[in-house]
Amino acid sequence: MLIALASVTDSLVTLATHIIRDLGYAGVALLTMTSGVIGAPGSEPTMLFAGFNVSDGHLTIVGILVFGVLGDMIGASIAYAIGYWGREELVERHGNKLHISPARLDRAQRWFERYGAPVIVISRCIPFARAAFPYAAGVARMGYVRFAAFATIGSIIWISALGVLGNAVGSQWQSWRHNLEYVDYVAAALLVAAIAYVIVRISRSRRGDPTAVA
Repeated sequence: MLIALASVTDSLVTLATHIIRDLGYAGVALLTMTSGVIGAPGSEPTMLFAGFNVSDGHLTIVGILVFGVLGDMIGASIAYAIGYWGREELVERHGNKLHISPARLDRAQRWFERYGAPVIVISRCIPFARAAFPYAAGVARMGYVRFAAFATIGSIIWISALGVLGNAVGSQWQSWRHNLEYVDYVAAALLVAAIAYVIVRISRSRRGDPTAVA
């Protein structure tokens, strides 16, 4: 199964390289947008290869960062909208099976409004989480302006880091794509730390705040 998954991943990476070669900046935006909605082909191969094209002289660093962040935020906004507008159907059709009630969603909404900012920023820098949290923020009805502001901060950090790294390593971008797994572990640890911080804050606020998340 792992071999099959690796084969699919390599095929998606190959597709991403062809799209960037053929479409340039539009390809970068298209791929980051798609990654923002479905998580594939992924921001790492997209921006690393785009950075390699900068080192080759085909693209500019400013161009790939602008279009990379733009596509990424369009994808995140689409995911947020799907979560936002699909909330009612989620409760009506699957609420009992998933143990989701309107009351729990209301509590989740308050949680995102009060504590979601650091989680959103950090999650934008974690491949397995960056495509999931916009849906969760939408379902929880986190305010879009607030969501977009902090998602953009995280997107700028992650997309810029990948693009600059791709430019620096040049033709070695493929090997660095695999090395980024270690970065994923660090980012995941930061997310866990942020969630732990939020839990502590919630635990303290419950003592004197009747609106705190239960």
